[in-house]
Amino acid sequence: MRHYQSIFIIVFLFLSIPEVQSQYITIDDQLTASKLVTDVLVNSPCVSISGSTAVGDTLSGISKSFAYFNANGTTFPFKEGVVLSTARAVNSSGPYTPNNRGEGDKKWKGDADLDVALGISSINATVLEFDFIALTNTVSFNYLFASNEYQSYFPCSFSDGFAFLIKEVGSTDPYKNLAVLPNSNTIVSSQNVRPLIKPVSTTQGVFPGCPALNENYFSGFNSQNNPINYAGQTVVLNASTNVIAGKTYHIKLVIADDREQFFDSAVFVEAGSFKVSIDLGQDYSLANNNPVCFGEKVVLDTKLSPTSTFKWSKDGIVIPGANQYFYEVSSSGNYKVSTVLGSSSCEASDEIKVEFSIPLTVNDQNLVQCDDNGDGISIFNLTKIENELQQNDTSIATVSYYENLADAEAKTNAISNPNSYINKAPAPLLYFRTENKFACYAVRQLQLLISNTLISAQAVVQICDSDAVQDGFSSFDLNAQVSPQLLSGLPSNLEVGYYLTENDAIIERNALPNNFINTVENKQSIFARIINGSDCYDITPIQLLVNTFDPVNFEQETKYICSGSSIDLSVADGFASYLWNTGATQAKNAVTAPGTYSVTVTNLNGCSKSKTFIVQPSQVATLTNITIKDFAGSSNNVTVEYSGSGSYDFSLDGDLYQDEATFTNLTPNKYIAYVRDKNGCGTSVSNTFYVLDYPRFFTPNGDGYNDVWRIENDNYLPDYHLSVFDRYGKLLKQMPKNNLGWNGLFAGKQLPADDYWFTLQLNDGRMIKGHFSLKR
Repeated sequence: MRHYQSIFIIVFLFLSIPEVQSQYITIDDQLTASKLVTDVLVNSPCVSISGSTAVGDTLSGISKSFAYFNANGTTFPFKEGVVLSTARAVNSSGPYTPNNRGEGDKKWKGDADLDVALGISSINATVLEFDFIALTNTVSFNYLFASNEYQSYFPCSFSDGFAFLIKEVGSTDPYKNLAVLPNSNTIVSSQNVRPLIKPVSTTQGVFPGCPALNENYFSGFNSQNNPINYAGQTVVLNASTNVIAGKTYHIKLVIADDREQFFDSAVFVEAGSFKVSIDLGQDYSLANNNPVCFGEKVVLDTKLSPTSTFKWSKDGIVIPGANQYFYEVSSSGNYKVSTVLGSSSCEASDEIKVEFSIPLTVNDQNLVQCDDNGDGISIFNLTKIENELQQNDTSIATVSYYENLADAEAKTNAISNPNSYINKAPAPLLYFRTENKFACYAVRQLQLLISNTLISAQAVVQICDSDAVQDGFSSFDLNAQVSPQLLSGLPSNLEVGYYLTENDAIIERNALPNNFINTVENKQSIFARIINGSDCYDITPIQLLVNTFDPVNFEQETKYICSGSSIDLSVADGFASYLWNTGATQAKNAVTAPGTYSVTVTNLNGCSKSKTFIVQPSQVATLTNITIKDFAGSSNNVTVEYSGSGSYDFSLDGDLYQDEATFTNLTPNKYIAYVRDKNGCGTSVSNTFYVLDYPRFFTPNGDGYNDVWRIENDNYLPDYHLSVFDRYGKLLKQMPKNNLGWNGLFAGKQLPADDYWFTLQLNDGRMIKGHFSLKR
């Protein structure tokens, strides 16, 4: 049973082999160089081939590094063609084997022509070369480049090299390399055509990677079941060049490793793609930014032998009589040429689109400038005409200026300073050249003229210094304060600009802003340039004058008005006019109520100044109470209580006044309080009041001074009971109001010198306690 199973498996695998192999390209390395060139690569009766040779792998002895390939039903871009490799060509067939280091040997030599063309040091070179003669003027073929260097970080640093080298046989010129990216001289390699390479970690360290480069030409990385055994490949590219029909050229297709034999590469050339054709060149189109200029003609040239017969057509219609190798085109259309070359089997043709640009709509121009001294010589800004030109024709891209027609037509000796051109003679005739973005041009005349308009002298423009600091500097609104008088009576289409100097006005440099602050104190001249479109109408000086007005004593002032009275508010006499906010128009204004009052005065120059008066109310105070603190020795004080809207000061003698309503450190005495309005509205006077106290000691020695201890002026107190005690609290004396005092006796005996205490009990509920000394 196991025996049959084995047979079944073998049969199954055998039957499966063709299907598996059909996933990959096939390689045949037995064809000679002549067969590869004449039977595979070149398939055209319009070219003759000779001298085909091929060299490559000379070490293996069993395989070649150049071969025929067939897509074998795979998705490979070319159905068949020629492959050149840096290893055995049979290794190019899939599947792709990752991390394949490749093969080769440093004994397998490189190619000197490739080294010169690419600047490398090649080894393991494979070359297919031949001579050819084309009957037309263009040869081309299709190819793609594949490499195992499209892995890891290698595209950042390494690439095998290949080139398609061509030159005329017998020429000493260097080879021209056709293996370059379209419309450039960039050689095709894994370094020049790559995606983004991210940082890679290896046993040697971390390699940083590199950005994408010409990624649109990279087809992609290959998977393990890819038809070819390479890590990545380019898109299909085309190599082409112009040749001279009938000349013999040598072409050399070569690929090699650079310095190291590892990680092989190959170039695949499509079968039959080596073609010769007529090349009429690139389309003349707006899309290509190269249309034929309006009014010009373009010659379509096949660059072929005039002995052949040619057929030209436009938009699919044959042009009668057009049978030469060239055709002159003067109108837009799609043109085609076809011919039979050599034998009847070599047919060649090409098509080209021809479009014409629209004409430049430019007319002769005049430019009028002002003259500062009447000699007919001035400074012209020639470029001022450009705005008008480009408004009439938006296709104009550049304008240049010339002193004669020949230079303008040849585009030589252009005026180098068109912004500040000084004419060499009065009313000269210049030329200007306009070009659109397609380099199509038109030349027209530019007549320079001097304005003969004179504007009458202008009145001085006066303003008042409106700043807080009257320094003679202020802002002029030139459009509002100068332009109306300047343009009065002139044509309505004129405009005006202002400048510090006449020269600036002539060359229109450093224009002043509309809100201009004079730079010279009080009086300054500026220059007005009146223009008519791009032309100068006239330049005239303008006198600016800043009048200052700073009368004295115009600071804000505060005044007070007493209730029921009036006050006079006034400023100095002699101004041209006065206007109070009350409507009064004199220097003096009587007011009867508090408030804010202002007066604006104007001088003969029309300059104004305002002063503000703050009138505040004031009145006589109303006394409401006198608060007395007495029996406190040095702490005796009195506070005057009052009401009123005035500002007050206070006195207890009608002579010396203070701002505070409280008087301190008062001695026992009778007093009168005075409250005075500081603003002169009057003084209020209180009734007499007393500050009382008790003596701090007495001396009962019969000398008539301080012989008794009593409360002075006690008649201003309510009824009371006064009790005197010794230090032990023994009651020594009791006395009613209006008593004669205590003489220091107790029970008819003199008490010793000592401190004694008292209690003063007033009938209004107050109690005053203290002590005093008896001195002997």
